Parts: sequence; C-alpha cells; structure tokens
Amino acid sequence: VQLQASGGGLVQAGGSLRLSCASSGFIFGRYTMGWFRRAPGEEREFVAGIGWTGTNTTYADSVKGRFTVSRDNAKNMVYLQMNTLKPEDTAVYYCARKLISYSGITPAAIDWRGWGRGTQVTVSS
Repeated sequence: VQLQASGGGLVQAGGSLRLSCASSGFIFGRYTMGWFRRAPGEEREFVAGIGWTGTNTTYADSVKGRFTVSRDNAKNMVYLQMNTLKPEDTAVYYCARKLISYSGITPAAIDWRGWGRGTQVTVSS
C-alpha cells in the first residue's frame, strides 16, 4: 500500500486548499479512503472519510460544512477540498486506507493503514 498526499501549503485564515492523494499497490475501488491530521503535540485525528463507491462520506464535527472529500476511482485518487480554513486546521494531513476492503467509515486510526509522509497545512491568522 502506497499513499502520497500533496497539495499542502501556507494560507491565510479564510483561504482554501485542495489536497490530493495518489494511491497504488491495492485495488483502490474496493476500499474506503480517509483523511487524518496531526497537529504538533496532538494525537492523530480523523478528518473525513469516503466509501469505496464515493456515495457515503463522513466528517469530523470540526470540519463539517468547510471540507469536502471526494475520490476518482479511475485515477486511484482521493481529494480533500478545504475551504474557510482556520488556524486550528494547521497540521500534517495524511490520507489512509481502511484495513479491510468494503468496510465502512470509522474514526479510529487503528482501523486504517498506509499513512505515507503527509502534507503540511499551515493556516496563518
């Protein structure tokens, strides 16, 4: 399993970023995909998840209405559109794949794998 997140950067509060995650090494269309983040000194936190067909999505309360997760099964890509960014969104963002194929979205990091290097998002006030 190889996952590579990209698209992070430095943005002012209220701005937007779009993260991308390129996936390989597994049959992408069989797995629920997700985004997590880790701020300095904090635990890894679930941000958003999307089911294997793209129909079902789940978001952390802290990002609902601001972030949108999507996927392109033909390209083995998952995306995270982040709008109205806040300083508290500052973190390293990781994409991940559920451990088990055709399983639902769960927020516990232990249920996921393939974190990769992540991409830094910094939101200035």
